[in-house]
Formats: sequence, C-alpha cells, structure tokens
Amino acid sequence: MKEPRSAYLHIPFCHRRCFYCDFPIVPLGDKARGEGAAGSKSIKSYLKLLFREISLAPQASPLSTVYIGGGTPSLLTPNQLGDLLQHLFDHFGLQDGAEVTVEVDPASFNEEDLREYLEIGITRLSLGAQSFDNEALSMLGRRHDSSQLFDSCQWIKKAYSQGNLFSWSLDLIQNLPKQNLFTWEQQLKKLLEISPPHLSIYDLSIEEGTVFAWRQSRGELNLPSDEFAADITSLTSSILQEAGYSRYEISNFALPGHTSRHNRVYWSGARWWGFGLGATSCPWGKRLERPKTRAAYEAWLLKQELEGIDKSLLPTNQSSIDLDELFLVGLRRREGINFEEMAIEWGWDQTHSNIFLKELENHWNGAIEKGWLKRQGKRFVLTDPVGMNVSNQVLVEMLLWWDSLPKSAVAQPSF
Repeated sequence: MKEPRSAYLHIPFCHRRCFYCDFPIVPLGDKARGEGAAGSKSIKSYLKLLFREISLAPQASPLSTVYIGGGTPSLLTPNQLGDLLQHLFDHFGLQDGAEVTVEVDPASFNEEDLREYLEIGITRLSLGAQSFDNEALSMLGRRHDSSQLFDSCQWIKKAYSQGNLFSWSLDLIQNLPKQNLFTWEQQLKKLLEISPPHLSIYDLSIEEGTVFAWRQSRGELNLPSDEFAADITSLTSSILQEAGYSRYEISNFALPGHTSRHNRVYWSGARWWGFGLGATSCPWGKRLERPKTRAAYEAWLLKQELEGIDKSLLPTNQSSIDLDELFLVGLRRREGINFEEMAIEWGWDQTHSNIFLKELENHWNGAIEKGWLKRQGKRFVLTDPVGMNVSNQVLVEMLLWWDSLPKSAVAQPSF
C-alpha cells in the first residue's frame, strides 16, 4: 500500500463567518491580522497546537502536495506560515517539485504578502473570490469588494506570468439568490478576462445553522429553481470549455497542466495527512476527523499525547478505504472509474464482481437512458454537463445499490 504523500493543514480563523459557511472556523473580527492585532494571541496559541499535532505523526515519505486551507490562512503573517511549513517539512520532508498551496482572501492579502509567500516556498494560491459583483459579495457576507478582488488577481497574475508562481486558482459560487443567465454570463466574462489557470465553481449550498438557512426558513432567499440552476451550470460548462478549460471534476476546471494535484489525491483514493481543528486525515485507509471546536480540539490533542495517537494514524493499521467511498469520489472525476478493476483490487473475486456490478448497472439503467451516465468499456463516466449537473441523483442510486449488498460483500471480503 502506498504511503501518504500529501498533507492538509486547517487554519480556522476568519474575520467573520460568511452567511453560507458551516465550516469549523474561529471569527476574530475585522482587526484580526498582524502582530499585536486583536486575534494575534489566539493565532499564536493555535499554531502551537498545530505544531504539537504535526510532531505526533509517525514520520513517513516526503510530501508531494501540501494544502493550507480554512478559514482564512492569509490572516497568518507570512512569517507564521513559513514557520508552519518549515515545521511540517522538517518532520516529513518535501519532494522536489512539490505543490504547496495556500488559500488567500482578497480582504487580508496584499502584494507584499505575495512576495513573501514565494520566498517561503508557496507554489500555488487559491483565491476566494466567490463573486465579482459588490451586491452579491455583500449578500454573501464577504468582507472584500470587487476592487480588492481585481487588485489581488493582478498581483497574482503578474507573479504567475513572470514564472515565480507555478499556478493559481480562483473560486466562484453559482446559483446565488436573484442570479439569472445574463448576470452569471457577465461574471464568467469577467473571469475569462483574468483567465486563472484553475477554477473552482461551486453551487450555493444552504447548510443548517447558517444565516442563509435562517433566511430561507423565513422565505427571504430567492433561489433559482432546480431547472434554472441546471441551465446556469450548463452555461458555465459551455463557456469554460470553449475558452479551453477542462472540467476534470464536477466543480473544478483547469487549463492544460493546471489540475490541482492535491485535490486529485482525495478523488483518486490516495492517502493523506490532516492536521488542525476539524481536519480529516486518511493516511493508512481509515478516516479520522478532528473535533470542530477549539476547546475540544485541544483536549483531543492532549489525550493523543498522554495516551498515544489514534490507531488510524499508525502504519501498522493499514486498511483499504471503503469501496463505496472510492466509488463516490472517483465518479466525480472526468475519467470516471473502472468499477470492475477497482472492486477486484479492493477484494472481490471475479465472480462476485460480475454479480454485484451487474446489479449496479440495473440501478443505473435510468441514468444511462437519460444520458446522465455513459459506459466506456468497463468504465462508467458522468456526462458533461448533464450528468455532472445531476450527479447526486446518480450517486444516490449507487448508495442504494451498496446498501442492498450482503454484509460479507461490504466488509471487504476474501471470497
């Protein structure tokens, strides 16, 4: 079994919680950044916890991808990010040509920060834009405005064009309240004027406990209908494809050579380390999710130090990732999955593989007839844009199939 060669580090701090966000974060207020700022003490104490957790991990292969997400990692000073990365690299090592990504927010990021990011070994940035429209940004609860966003894009483009930054990505949210085809097309045109080499475009999701969930319960959110949302998503796929972007995963588009190597780790069933509040790791085949509050995370970390680290973090407890999970994440990719090959590698013999996968095909007959799913030899692939737009319906049928299998099959049998 391959060793983990990727690491995710969670920085939970934000100025404030956006209205759609249910991530594990710690809001620090508008004056949170820099030495002596209101949140600097909280940031420093959290980084000590993060250092301690990294030090507990068994030393393994050098890392080929690192992703620092949040939250708002750019609330940390470049020196703090540099110290964090150095601690990680000292513990694991870093492969030549590694992809090292940090998420940045236009409201807490400037050109000097970018220069220092490059000096500490950052090779890729992910810019949280969400929208180019000030009214939409305000509606989402974002702190930045379009002017700050465009400035950030220009600084990053300059570093990229000069060869100092290997790649960068920009995030947008589609299917917002009051959004229509014309306004969304204008957003995409602005996006293409900037032409980031990688794009993540997410559908707005209303999560329990958020401001948007409260507003929706009061009938205050004018969201696009499912049919209209599908039209918007199809427009996205069409315009970006024409501009040279490949939709290599349901929510991700890239120019040639700029897919996110780190994200593909998750979708391919590879292993990764995870560190920090709310982070999930899967270094040896079993997922481990850390507590999502500061106090609970600190208590969990102390227990790890006193009683020994969780068994899922030890290489002596290697196991296969559950087959249904491998199917779920793999089908999100442009290339889909060779289900027979994966099932046999996971532990089914040829006879049981043929029987069970035939049953899966029966569950998927409707999706195939509707053009949502296509079979290419022994590989199943979601069509673009139609299949990817309704991927949840295809995946639900797969889960129903999985739940119908005998217990001996889903427990990684040795037939």
